[in-house]
Amino acid sequence: MSSIEETGITDQYLDNIQSERTQFRVANTCTATCSLTSYNRRDFYKITLTLSGNSMLYYANKAIEINQPALVFTNPKIPYSWEGNHEASVSHFCVFTKEFLQENGRMHNLEDSSLFKPGGDLIYFLTAQQADHLTNIFAKMKLEQEGDYVHKNDLIRSYLSLIIHEAIKMQPASAYFTPQKASSRIAKLFLDLLERQFPVDSQQYTLILKKASDYADQLAVHVNHLNAAVREVTGRSTTTHINNRILSEARSLLIHTDWNVAEIARSLGFDYASYFNNFFKKHTGLTPMALRKTL
Repeated sequence: MSSIEETGITDQYLDNIQSERTQFRVANTCTATCSLTSYNRRDFYKITLTLSGNSMLYYANKAIEINQPALVFTNPKIPYSWEGNHEASVSHFCVFTKEFLQENGRMHNLEDSSLFKPGGDLIYFLTAQQADHLTNIFAKMKLEQEGDYVHKNDLIRSYLSLIIHEAIKMQPASAYFTPQKASSRIAKLFLDLLERQFPVDSQQYTLILKKASDYADQLAVHVNHLNAAVREVTGRSTTTHINNRILSEARSLLIHTDWNVAEIARSLGFDYASYFNNFFKKHTGLTPMALRKTL
């Protein structure tokens, strides 16, 4: 498996990056491990270029097999695990903060890009020509990182921006425009606020916004106005979005942690484990423990 720990980017390593002005690191790796480790950080984005090997990427309740060169974007709001069943995997990766990429107003908000926002496309399979081109960009970033050019961060940002735009070119342009209607703005604000509640990465964390009215209060709109805007734009009710996101996080916690059901229930804002059990079974047909046993 190629995980954060196995590629040398431990939490301590990331803390050291965050304390530096650059808030960026790029490296390459060749691994031959086969364990499963979760990565769950709120502060760092990661782009991985994997060139060989066969692996599985797990995030939320999804799993995608990667058996060819691919460019992978991982969001700090979504915990994930990367498991490899290969003899060796060669990859390049970089980790960076939102502040690094947006310094001097060079880039749009990362959460607005479908490359990084929840529900967006995480994986882009590459042709040999695309893989060679991106490998060259990663090599240039690493060379600049190790150099002493006074404006190297600006140059690295340009390379990083180029990688992002290469991925954007692989998608329809319509995926990168944000409608400006009032209902669209309200719906976007709601969805952004919803995602900010996650991931649940500590047993001491408790979900704060649990009902449509909680989000309406935060956004300073009437709950009926919020519901109407969200339904108009997405076709689903505010409550459905909230419930689905809580269910997705619940599945993730059941898969990626060893927390017991009571701890998961409390972190997701349920006063009692029985309330969480009833909620989960109502929407999935299984109890939390039954789902965990199926894994």
